Amino acid sequence: MTCVRCVVSGRVQGVFFRASARQQAVTLGVSGYARNLPDGRVEVVACGREQDVNVLRDWLQVGPPAARVDAVDCEPVDLPLIPGFRVE
Repeated sequence: MTCVRCVVSGRVQGVFFRASARQQAVTLGVSGYARNLPDGRVEVVACGREQDVNVLRDWLQVGPPAARVDAVDCEPVDLPLIPGFRVE
C-alpha cells in the first residue's frame, strides 16, 4: 500500500474540490481525507494501491471544472490504515 500527502494550491476552496476528490478516491478504492488549510490550499492524504493513488494524483493536477490548480506538491507518508475517504 502507498500513502501520499499532497497539498494543492490555486483556486481550490469553495469550488467542490474536496467533495470531488472524495468522489474520485471512492471510485478508485483509495482511502484517506481531504481538508481545507487556513492558507487557502487543500491537503489530500491518499492511501491505496500505487497505481490507484497515482491516478488520483493525476486528477489533483486538474481538479473539478470550477477549480484552478496552480501546483500540487506530494510526498510519501507512512500512515496506519485509514478507513474510507472523508472530507474534513
